[in-house]
Amino acid sequence: MRSRFFLTMIIISSVVSIAAQEKPAPRPWMSPQLSPDQRADLVVRQLTLSEKIQLVHGIGWGPLRPGDPVPPDNNGGAGEVQGIRRLGIPSLQQADSAVGVRMAAAQSRYATLLPSVLGAAASWDVKAAHLYGDVIGRELRAQGYNQSIGGGVNLARDPRNGRLFEYPGEDPLLAGVTVGHVIQGIQANKIMADIKHYAFNDQETGRTVVDVHISKQAAHESDLLAFELGIRIGQPSSVMCSYNKVEGDWSCENKWLLNDVLKGEWKFSGFVVSDWEATHSTTKAALAGLDMEMPGAQFFGTPLEDAVHRGKVPQARLDDMVHRLLRSMFAAGVIDHPSSPRQVVDPFRGRDDAQHIEEESIVLLKNDRGALPLLADSLHRIVVIGAHADVGVLSGGGSAQVDAPGGNAISPDKPTKWGEAVYFPSSPLRCIRQHAPNAQVSFDAGTDLAAAVQAARGADIVLVFADQYMSEGGDAPTLALPGNQNALIAAVAKANPHTFVVLETGNPVSMPWLDDVQGVLEAWYPGIGGGQAIANVLFGTVNPSGKLPITFPRSEKDLPHPRIFGMTYNTPANGGLPEHWVSEEKTASFPADYTEGVRFGYKWFQSEHKQPLFPFGFGLSYTHFTYDDLQIDSDKKQVHFRVRNDGQRSGTEVAQAYVQLPPSSGEKFMRLSGWGRVTLAPGASQQVTVQLEPLALASWDEPAERWNWIHGDYRVKVGRSSADIALSGHLMMQ
Repeated sequence: MRSRFFLTMIIISSVVSIAAQEKPAPRPWMSPQLSPDQRADLVVRQLTLSEKIQLVHGIGWGPLRPGDPVPPDNNGGAGEVQGIRRLGIPSLQQADSAVGVRMAAAQSRYATLLPSVLGAAASWDVKAAHLYGDVIGRELRAQGYNQSIGGGVNLARDPRNGRLFEYPGEDPLLAGVTVGHVIQGIQANKIMADIKHYAFNDQETGRTVVDVHISKQAAHESDLLAFELGIRIGQPSSVMCSYNKVEGDWSCENKWLLNDVLKGEWKFSGFVVSDWEATHSTTKAALAGLDMEMPGAQFFGTPLEDAVHRGKVPQARLDDMVHRLLRSMFAAGVIDHPSSPRQVVDPFRGRDDAQHIEEESIVLLKNDRGALPLLADSLHRIVVIGAHADVGVLSGGGSAQVDAPGGNAISPDKPTKWGEAVYFPSSPLRCIRQHAPNAQVSFDAGTDLAAAVQAARGADIVLVFADQYMSEGGDAPTLALPGNQNALIAAVAKANPHTFVVLETGNPVSMPWLDDVQGVLEAWYPGIGGGQAIANVLFGTVNPSGKLPITFPRSEKDLPHPRIFGMTYNTPANGGLPEHWVSEEKTASFPADYTEGVRFGYKWFQSEHKQPLFPFGFGLSYTHFTYDDLQIDSDKKQVHFRVRNDGQRSGTEVAQAYVQLPPSSGEKFMRLSGWGRVTLAPGASQQVTVQLEPLALASWDEPAERWNWIHGDYRVKVGRSSADIALSGHLMMQ
């Protein structure tokens, strides 16, 4: 008995001894009391060279390319960087998420389709932008991801760009502020956010070879300003460099863009990640400021390790690359608050949020004789025509394509493919019927012109839905609606003068039928709550408040460049231009000379004295607002004025403040410098204060490489749009 006791004690002692020996080593970097930089430094000191290399490149295409290896921990997204398990550093699980989480269907997940980013920018509402990011962030977290690779902020230098629906318009202030608040919303969920595509990825045609030429002054005052503001407001974890070249160097190995501007002038502390296969070198890219190659290891795998051994890339530079990733992970909270276990996405909350954003984003472009909102009790027969409005709403394509619940609403039994239009099950027809339960509401597909005209005759009103599919990888050769939609609208409007048009487009479009229709709504790509939002605006449940974040030109002839750089499409037999977006693969580099500098969008139209179809900032309401009592505080750079609702309905006005620099600047256009969003009951008024953005008043001094504010008289103009100025005054800079 005694021997058994001693044997038991020996065993217990041995177990305790082994347990003591296997006690996990202390991990001081796990202390949230330390700063993200301190924590990152502690981890870097523990890493081997091979582990450091592992953290600066992806695993390859993984689930995106059949046959590529997929690690056991892979979450099924666009990219993965494998972590260092022994140190408690999780893998980076990245997901495309420009307008919602992509590739959810592969694992039977659900993701909310939000309105297009261009549409969200039309709300001019930073709270809506934050909500936009919050939806993406919380659904990424629920699905097990820890980084969003959305955050596009490329400016609409050309309104035919195939990815404009992913971007927030043509003005650097509106774009930067919008995306900055989207980033805040994402990162509030302990998810790392990204801003892209840095920089000047302003067309899809030849995007991997086009070489952009632009002066440094124009660059800083346009595209780079949008990035600077977005980074300042949002503090994203990463910046994604783009495919194109800038002044002869690929963006992902462009020292001026990455080291001089991003990390130098702006003091960006996060990491720079390449767009997928946008890395072109090892040593040059690493020394120019690229921190991570995606999706594979062609340049930042073994070649980078060899370059470090040979001294071509200093060990300190590799340590900096790794530090930037780690400090971003600590700062965002993805290490302290991992995205596990997974949860079920709340589709009802997501749909409600998407609908709310869309209701603020819809822009009323025309309302002849106040025909809208529709009065359901006075309507007996309504005809809805076109754009598959009986089953759903259109979404944008490419890496922003969110999977539709139940499959493509127009072909649910057919697998979706890259480059094919996907419709989401939010039927405008169904929602219109709900608003007008006593009316006969019928639908015509619009594919047979004669049948559509016949259906339209005698109806109290006709609602023609028209759409335009756009996607990554190609641009629209023209501003025309694709197919026979212009002819359809013209014929229906001729048959019935009470015709209204609802546009679901990724871009501005021309409207040769505008004078013949009674009203026009721009609904953009409206998201999963789009059908209800459109119906709510048509019937007045929601008073439209959206304002255009982009100019609608009359034709391509009015643009700085009538043809997109490098586009070599074949002219159709009918002698016209192709009407749909085209995708072109280019192999030889070609220039894109941005001779217009900062003068694109409304700045181009103002300086060239051209009249657009609809100006930047334009949008009608079911009520009317007046402005008075302008006061300008030159010291604080603030503008004060009063807005009054003189109509019979509650409504929201986006009051815009523009500034024209002193004559010595040579500028012949205004700059958006701030805005205020105010909601007023009928007869109510409110004092509005707009803080002007200092950089919107500044000029880039190229020789001195800094911002400069010209001394003199700045003209301040406040109004409903860039072309509808109600008040003007002076701001003096000494």
